[in-house]
Amino acid sequence: MSLLSEITACRLCEVHLPLGPRPVVRIDPRARILIVGQAPGTKVHASGIPWDDASGKRLRDWLGVTPETFYDPALFAIVPMGFCYPGRGSGGDNPPRPECAPLWHDRVLSTLPDIKLTLLIGAHAQGRYLGERRKATLGETVRAWQDYAEDGLLPLVHPSPRNGIWLSRNPWFEAEIVPAMRERVQVLLAE
Repeated sequence: MSLLSEITACRLCEVHLPLGPRPVVRIDPRARILIVGQAPGTKVHASGIPWDDASGKRLRDWLGVTPETFYDPALFAIVPMGFCYPGRGSGGDNPPRPECAPLWHDRVLSTLPDIKLTLLIGAHAQGRYLGERRKATLGETVRAWQDYAEDGLLPLVHPSPRNGIWLSRNPWFEAEIVPAMRERVQVLLAE
């Protein structure tokens, strides 16, 4: 059984998933850019297409890519911290299920030998991949993006419309980080 088939068949946390399991992940050994997000929302759960929502539209805009480019598996791998929709909490969607990343991420990453840039979207991805290297807050971690660039890591705020206030209070993100990210992405896509 292939790794993707194993992931698709996973039922480890089924009892905790209000809409049932539907792992949403895209992996291909040719991918050069890895997107590590949180977990699918209800729209993505329904479609089975990662970032198939308003957050995805903003993310593609930040990256400066078309949907066709974004969904080309030879270019982008998409591996959330939780592969299934975790349900709704009081302030939005629940965090990714804690079982998923420890079970799958190392195995998935071992199949992606050509990753040159990893986008760490949100606190959960940054916590796992930056560990003690992250700063006291998500904003400070994102602001210190150059500290992680040598390792091919780029921490980002989540592109959710819910983060509009954060973006308006932190104009440096779209003025500094987005253009640098677009430039790096374009270089990788041209290779």
